[in-house]
Amino acid sequence: MPALPKRLLAVLLGLVTAAVVLVPAASTQAARAWAPESTAVIKPGVQMLTAGAQCTANFVFRDAAGNVYVGYAAHCAGKGKSDDVNGCTTPSLPMGTAVQFVTGGNFFRPGKVVGTGRLAYSSWASMQKLRTKDANRCALNDFALVRVDRASVAKVNPTMPVWGGPSRIVSGTLATGSAIYTVGNSSMRTGKAVAKTGKILGSAGGGLGYHIRTGNPGIPGDSGSGFLDAQGRAAGVLSTLNIGISLMPVTNTMGNLGAELAWAQRYAGIKGLVLVPGTRPFKR
Repeated sequence: MPALPKRLLAVLLGLVTAAVVLVPAASTQAARAWAPESTAVIKPGVQMLTAGAQCTANFVFRDAAGNVYVGYAAHCAGKGKSDDVNGCTTPSLPMGTAVQFVTGGNFFRPGKVVGTGRLAYSSWASMQKLRTKDANRCALNDFALVRVDRASVAKVNPTMPVWGGPSRIVSGTLATGSAIYTVGNSSMRTGKAVAKTGKILGSAGGGLGYHIRTGNPGIPGDSGSGFLDAQGRAAGVLSTLNIGISLMPVTNTMGNLGAELAWAQRYAGIKGLVLVPGTRPFKR
């Protein structure tokens, strides 16, 4: 049996709704030949293991030096408990921590390790270094990057399974009611990536994030998974699950990837950090 995500759902009483962290991957993009989508094993939706915690990869990124990165949520490398959602106070694992890319992990088998990388950036660590006090950013800036080891780069393709894309980053914020598309891959399910659709319920934190709903809610292990909008643009990163004993359906919170990437470009110390577009166009 594989190591289960270390962050479990909180048990709530009454009608209170709570947010719980979910858990627990040539020198220019034009010059790089990505692995064919049909054979690539490191891509959006792949499982990522960090110190026993499992998350889902969102998108692929590169820098000016030609290094390749896979994104997930910063709390995937956090050292807190399931209800430690404040990225400005919750400790994180150090940069350089080993991360594995895994396929097929579930309750009954650990899955196959298909590649490796190292933690290269954490928004949580950066905010703590800067002594950030903005409550909205502390709660919603939940993004990290894993630098893919050189031996594993040839296995990477940046295309979102099923949907295709991304084409680019969403600039600004999405309107309430906007459609969203994602792929989750929690080891609490079958170990296969699950394509899901949903919508934006409203913005959060002054546009730093969104409240969202999908037909199959994000659960522990789906954390870090990426969301596309109806144009195939990279829109967000799954962060928390909102649960409560009430008539309201289960919802999730995702960070605004545009804001999260802008923060990383400013504070990660990674020169020329950009999103890599998918090799296949987005199609609903």
